[in-house]
Amino acid sequence: MKYDQIPNTLFIKNRKKFMARMKPKSIAAFNSNDIYPISADSTLPFEQHRDIFYLSGADQEETILLLFPDAMDKKHREVLFVRETNDHIAVWEGEKLTKEKATVVSGIETVYWSTDFDNVFFDLMTEAETIYFNTNEHYRQAVETQTREDRFIQKCKKEYPAHQVAKSNPILQEIRGVKEPEEIDLMQTACDITEKGFRRLLGFVKPGVWEYEIEAELLHEFVRNRSKGFAYSPIIASGNNANVLHYLENNQQCQAGDLILMDVAAEYANYSSDLSRTIPVSGKFTQRQKDVYNAVLRVKNEATKMLVPGTLWAAYHKECGKLMTSELLGLGLLDKADVQNENPDWPAYKKYFMHGTSHHIGLNTHDYGELKKPMKANMVFTVEPGIYIPEEKMGVRLEDDVVIQDKGEPFNLMRNIPIEVEEIEELMQ
Repeated sequence: MKYDQIPNTLFIKNRKKFMARMKPKSIAAFNSNDIYPISADSTLPFEQHRDIFYLSGADQEETILLLFPDAMDKKHREVLFVRETNDHIAVWEGEKLTKEKATVVSGIETVYWSTDFDNVFFDLMTEAETIYFNTNEHYRQAVETQTREDRFIQKCKKEYPAHQVAKSNPILQEIRGVKEPEEIDLMQTACDITEKGFRRLLGFVKPGVWEYEIEAELLHEFVRNRSKGFAYSPIIASGNNANVLHYLENNQQCQAGDLILMDVAAEYANYSSDLSRTIPVSGKFTQRQKDVYNAVLRVKNEATKMLVPGTLWAAYHKECGKLMTSELLGLGLLDKADVQNENPDWPAYKKYFMHGTSHHIGLNTHDYGELKKPMKANMVFTVEPGIYIPEEKMGVRLEDDVVIQDKGEPFNLMRNIPIEVEEIEELMQ
């Protein structure tokens, strides 16, 4: 891995939080992701399942974690299975986790090879009454591929039909949503790498540059700072492309007088950052562009102040809608009649701002976190309002990542990344 090794104290804490919420005589299993084929002998780069990483730090394929707080033998209360390595694998694929290294990474004393899993698991299941399955229940999930976790669940249901079943996901939603200090430090590193990439761009962008050239500049800066690269597919949308919310082609030339909306950010140690900035291709905003930009910035600043303990996510988004409605009236994009006659299920402001303002961020860009309960300190959210005006071939989105504090306004992990009109113009000259 490119990143510095994470102290295993983080994963020890995470496992303790999970096990404290398990039912008596229950066992929980977590599987790594598959390596996905493309065709012939080609595969996608491996990406570890974020849940097993969160609980063990093991960043390797063919890994399984078992948690069994009530195991009769204390050594089986936490068990990690890793792929057996040898000299041949070391030559062809590089270093893999040894049992000793797996303990150093995870803090788990009992480590077996993956080939021992079936025998050990059978023995432990004779003691257990309930098994926790790790299903994907994220509110944005749309998975069509059968995962390694899916295959494991099918096999267990067939081989152990008398066991009760429980869900890991509600526990993970609760505990993963509230970050430990070590996690916030890792996210700060990801944000700092993102800052370096953005500052590099401000001296690079000019009329005639291509969107993919901007993508290349960012990737260069991210990787040279020990990131794997982008935390998510980069959006580099010049001109009217900004009105396609998930524009990914990045294949157009940037024209003088246009804006570029960039939703781009680095990962670090599997933790995401998530940045949006909008800059003028020519290095200077027109008055209309500046007016729209500052309207978005005001909404972002006011929305950020509302992210405090006790806030409800749904109510927060309604208040953000009111802020945006006021700004759209000021810009002449809405009039009072539009607001008076609006459909409550699709308010008038949605014509120009059709997505949400904030989501949890962490090991996933759209991270786990409870959405129907009040916000808590050390939750990390994005704040990302936008105004999209196809008829003016313009879209503006601004986004930072912030940590909810016990008291007062959130702490902005992107506080050092330029955002004010004057600073961006000065740095682009």
